[in-house]
Amino acid sequence: MAKRTGADFFDTLQGITESCLTRRRRKQRIKKEKQRKKNVIVDWIEAFLWAAGVVLLINQYLFQAYQIPSGSMIDTLLIKDHIFVNKIIYGPELLPGMGKLPSPVRPKREDVIIFENPDYFSNGPVFDIAQRIIYMLTLSIVDIDRDESGNPRVHFLIKRAAGMGGDHFVSRRGELFIRFAGEDRWVSERDHAAAAGFKHNLSRLQKEEDYQAIEAAGRVSAYINLGLMPPAELEEAASGAGRIYDSLTREEAMLRVIRSAAPHDERYRAWYNKQVQGWYVPEGRALPLGDNRDNSQDGRFFGPVKLSKILGKGSLIYWPGNRIGFIR
Repeated sequence: MAKRTGADFFDTLQGITESCLTRRRRKQRIKKEKQRKKNVIVDWIEAFLWAAGVVLLINQYLFQAYQIPSGSMIDTLLIKDHIFVNKIIYGPELLPGMGKLPSPVRPKREDVIIFENPDYFSNGPVFDIAQRIIYMLTLSIVDIDRDESGNPRVHFLIKRAAGMGGDHFVSRRGELFIRFAGEDRWVSERDHAAAAGFKHNLSRLQKEEDYQAIEAAGRVSAYINLGLMPPAELEEAASGAGRIYDSLTREEAMLRVIRSAAPHDERYRAWYNKQVQGWYVPEGRALPLGDNRDNSQDGRFFGPVKLSKILGKGSLIYWPGNRIGFIR
């Protein structure tokens, strides 16, 4: 039997290597030929579906693009600010509106949070997924979720977690006072914010000098509800109210009169007690409020939200360019 030499070994190795490279080049050539034969539209659809899948994963589990639709968070967030919401911090949903992954991080006081609008009616998970993909692919420019008038439906709300479990809030002429869990004294929200070193501003549209006329307007409404003619001097005082941003104060003034005139009416009694006693935040919930208090439909109207329903935390303003920065 002939003895193999080193040269024979290297010849064999070279042959194997060339064979492998030839097969590899052949596969690459066949792949390129198949790609050339494919329809351009099919290529585009495949690329779009791949991008859409990536976008959905990012949107659902990491960051969600969101455009601010109203002035309820002025000065923190302005109308048409484009922001990214951190979805992973509190545990993202498995699918839109379905389940939630656990997280060791829970929402805390003063976080800017995003949650589903309690008044929103979903068109189903398939529509929600399609809407989120298109919304994210266009960086929150195109929103297919619109009402009968063509206006974007408000699916999500973004507010500040002003109250946490055990807190009690009351409103006096638009200014909030807090009684924290385990304490027996009321603290002005503004005083608490200053003492805690919070950086955001609380904006008001209603001026202090408007309140005498606002309360008079509330009493006029009470007379009308009772089927009575308001006194002329009361109507004159109410005429100076102008635009009423703080509807809660007007309602309280109205209910005080009705409560005195009809103490037997259980409906008005419950409504009055709710106005006077304020809002209690149960454990496991947060009270979301807008920083622009006189222009915000928030927890004062629909109540505290479950922590499990909070979907993310406002993280970054990415557009317009002069507004780029972290959200505080």
